[in-house]
Amino acid sequence: MTEARTGPAAGALRPGFDRRLLPPMLLGSVLNPINSTIVAVALVPIGRALGAPASQTAWLVSALYLATALGQPVVGRLIDIFGPRRLFLVSTGLVGVAGVVGALAPGLGVLIGARVLLGFGTCAGYPAAMALVRGEAERTGRDSPGGVLTALAVANQTIAVVGPLLGGLLIAVGGWRATFALNVPLSVAAVLLGLLRLPKGGPAGGSPRHGSPSSRLDLPGMGLFAAMLVSLLLFLMNLHLRDWYLLALSAAAGAAFALRELRAATPFIDLRVLGGNTPLLATYGRALVAYVVAYSFLYGFTQWTEEGFGLTPFHAGLAQMPMFLLAIGVSIVSGRSTSVRGKLLLGAAGQIAACLVILTLTGDSPLWTLLLVALVFGIPQGLNNLALQNSVYFQADPERTASSAGLLRTFSYIGSMVATSATAAAFGQHADTGGLHRLAWVMLGAGVLYLLLTLFDRTLGRTTGAGRGERAAG
Repeated sequence: MTEARTGPAAGALRPGFDRRLLPPMLLGSVLNPINSTIVAVALVPIGRALGAPASQTAWLVSALYLATALGQPVVGRLIDIFGPRRLFLVSTGLVGVAGVVGALAPGLGVLIGARVLLGFGTCAGYPAAMALVRGEAERTGRDSPGGVLTALAVANQTIAVVGPLLGGLLIAVGGWRATFALNVPLSVAAVLLGLLRLPKGGPAGGSPRHGSPSSRLDLPGMGLFAAMLVSLLLFLMNLHLRDWYLLALSAAAGAAFALRELRAATPFIDLRVLGGNTPLLATYGRALVAYVVAYSFLYGFTQWTEEGFGLTPFHAGLAQMPMFLLAIGVSIVSGRSTSVRGKLLLGAAGQIAACLVILTLTGDSPLWTLLLVALVFGIPQGLNNLALQNSVYFQADPERTASSAGLLRTFSYIGSMVATSATAAAFGQHADTGGLHRLAWVMLGAGVLYLLLTLFDRTLGRTTGAGRGERAAG
């Protein structure tokens, strides 16, 4: 991606990354995680207020990730073609609309709809940030933006710290509706920063090599991708044999999508390039299983601390603090190196260790054991996110940086869907200790798979097939 820059400032800024871009990049990228973490402490109060059990309030989590998993690669592709500015402004504006709808929602159905709007509204932030990083790398001739990528990771970790605690405070002061109203000022700030800081224009998509931007849109491919993904995620939300038709529909749409993309002149997802990029595919697979563990902990463990252990939403948010604080420190320290293999292995070990400790917890466990679990989880939380993000940046085709980043989030959200489905199945009507232990076994299995995917991945450190002549992170 190459942004059009005009005026004397362009030459003056050429030696290094344009740090005026950081505020909108960081704010846009954290809109999704802040809504993810805040709702973790709001699920129980919402369920009590609306008379909905945990199996139904789980849709508040699934709805956001369903919309975001679909929207991220689509919006990412649009950013690759048209540039980040317009997509960023439209999407972040939608976040404010979703905040108003959620704050005024009369029932669970409308609230779920607001979460869908939030999912689509937060789609552009992360792909736009990655596209801007790539554009700045091309402009400056420096393709090692480790500090900027680390800043993105640390910002997300910081929001993860603030999210549960802020959610608890908002609920204590203004009730659970305040957690939705928060999106209104965040949206206004993001739109204003985007208008003031993001460069106008878009990629040089009108070149003879690529054709006009509109000709590069693969609307049929996007439609088939949507049908495949939505059917799959709806099946994963509520795993049951009676819904086999959703899996069949997903497979049929997937086959049609593959045929379309292999024949399209400018495919939405270039399956030939992606299929030959084994390092990137391995990264996507690791992201899926890593987020099964991470989101099972975020939502399942948090619900148990409130219902099974008896903490208030505010104190449940405080119990998460050790994890996120340690994750920030780990991200800052480990961000100095672009190597990922050691980070992935240590992250896998941390996940497995934390799951084993969870299996020992009961409603009578001392509070320090809960804090210990959160602290242990801080290690993989800080390592995995940064390692996966760095991997995609170096492994992806430069011309598809935003859509590749969006696909990373899609695989992450598929993992989150599996996590929320597992959480709902494990807890049922009440988040008790037995349900927590059942969930911990699922998490442990995913953690072991993550470790095996890393141990036996011979592509780590191998030259990528993206055509840049660089080495993959590893």
